[in-house]
Amino acid sequence: MKNALLPAATLSLFLTSCASSPASTSSSGSNGSAGPSDPRLAHASREDKSGWIILHLQGSPADIGYQHGWLAAQEIDDAVSMFRQYVPTATQHDWEFFRRTGKEIFWPKLDASERAEIAGIAEGARARRKTVDTDDVVAVNGWIEIAMYYLPTIESTPSAAPGNCSAFIATGSYTRDGGIVMAHSAWIDYAVGERWNLVLDITPDHGHRMFMDSFPGFIDSGDDFALNDAGVMVTETTITQFKGFDRAGTPEFARARRAVQRAGTIDEWAAIMREGNNGAYANSWLVGDQKTGEIARFELGLKNQPLERTRDGYFAGSNFPCDAKLRAEETDFDPSDANSSPNVRRKRWDELMREWKGKIDVESAKQFLSDHVDARDGANTASGRTLCGHFELDAAGAPHWEWPAFYPGGATQAKATDSKLAAKLSFWGCTGHPCGRGFESKPFLAAHADFAWQAPFLRDMPSGGWTLLR
Repeated sequence: MKNALLPAATLSLFLTSCASSPASTSSSGSNGSAGPSDPRLAHASREDKSGWIILHLQGSPADIGYQHGWLAAQEIDDAVSMFRQYVPTATQHDWEFFRRTGKEIFWPKLDASERAEIAGIAEGARARRKTVDTDDVVAVNGWIEIAMYYLPTIESTPSAAPGNCSAFIATGSYTRDGGIVMAHSAWIDYAVGERWNLVLDITPDHGHRMFMDSFPGFIDSGDDFALNDAGVMVTETTITQFKGFDRAGTPEFARARRAVQRAGTIDEWAAIMREGNNGAYANSWLVGDQKTGEIARFELGLKNQPLERTRDGYFAGSNFPCDAKLRAEETDFDPSDANSSPNVRRKRWDELMREWKGKIDVESAKQFLSDHVDARDGANTASGRTLCGHFELDAAGAPHWEWPAFYPGGATQAKATDSKLAAKLSFWGCTGHPCGRGFESKPFLAAHADFAWQAPFLRDMPSGGWTLLR
């Protein structure tokens, strides 16, 4: 694959379940009958704050999907348009390939509720006169799995699994109040990441209420920062250079949604993630139980699936495969490469955890995600090897996941929460780089002609500042 992607003034935001009326959405349906008066929209709402789009969705799977599609129709249509232009150069396969692949290998593995929700998303978007169908929505949900895991297996190419995202979870003597603190910054191409600004507040007919960041058209979080009303707290970072894909398995995006909707404990969550595991989007999952203060790291490979847990400690994610057996058998990762981003960031996480032991809270978590210290030499210079990633400033690029020098990718949004906030289904979020530095597309493209192919869909990515979402 070429240029493959994957997978970072304080404002206060108060959101109620119906913070804005769906009647504030002005477009009418394509047949004149579907619109704000549609009973399916009665308990749904959208709120736009500080770069985030917060959707409250409630009801049956079909209703939840329709509400999502209706309320975020413009964003879903824009995402599909971006992928149509992006994937031919990035993956050497057109969007029709992604649509066809998703329909053939993912759609049959989805349960009835997942199919109904996806069909509802497409229907809601079409009611707003968007030319989006079910195959588009499946392809949007599954594009990471197809591009990074499926394609290397059918083309016999090296692993394309990325090394994106920075995260940690801590508890016990490491945190200020002894409860859990969890934080994550999403790393991805800026063209994708500046669109990764949804927050889904979903109250389903069956299962737990969920609160998570997401991408237009996704049925799960995708970059995986999710809470549920049973006290389960989840985030992750990808296992870089992971190899393996089981076509007969269930897509990761479906298992991730099932787990956060159905699980009430760490063990229940892990069991759901294991069931039908297809190996795609292999992650070092960081999971907490707000009720007990216990945290865990679950590295979910195809062959190896170690689960570590503690009530006094921390787990940090920098895309480093921690389990030696998994690393040796299922990745091409070199843990001795002192210049690789996962190794450098892992060292920085350990430094911060030692320095801040007993003082870690949400405010310090925000500082960590904004950190520009290079653990190799202590220099305070933003790059692709700092916790707040800026590959657009990095001449070394990321050869391990095929990002060349000065690639427009890195941290695109960030989130942080603790046990008390999680109990209220709340977290702090920041769109754009958590450090506050914005990205301007036109000057960047003028200076880096190699990325001119992204000009039609690469946009500015300002930082929205940290905002409380609840």
